[in-house]
Amino acid sequence: MIKPIVKDTFLLSQKSVEATKADLPIIRDLQDTLNANREHCVGMAANMIGHLKNIIIFSLGPIDMVMVNPQIIAKSKPYEVEESCLSLEGVRQTTRYRKITVSYQDAHFKKHTGQYQDFLAQVIQHEIDHLHGIII
Repeated sequence: MIKPIVKDTFLLSQKSVEATKADLPIIRDLQDTLNANREHCVGMAANMIGHLKNIIIFSLGPIDMVMVNPQIIAKSKPYEVEESCLSLEGVRQTTRYRKITVSYQDAHFKKHTGQYQDFLAQVIQHEIDHLHGIII
């Protein structure tokens, strides 16, 4: 179901908690909401639709990738960049890393580790920041 985008910085600044199989409906809501907002964003975190759960989704071109309980376990090559967010007005300066390694579970709760770089790494870092209550 398409959900409204949360713009309340108090809610967005709260840390999310571990997601469980009981949270599977949130994944479907994230997919629907990302699809409805695709022209304005490439990724979303569960808190952006009102759920303080460690779930993110992002676009890989024609497909979307879900990460449940993602954690950045390695990062390198920091750089400064301006970002925008569907939940916030304007653009903001932040530090990102060109290369990251992430451990996560997929939508079936199978464990994975992946390496990501450049823009995709930036998107993942932005969404994981949401899970930690970090507002750019």
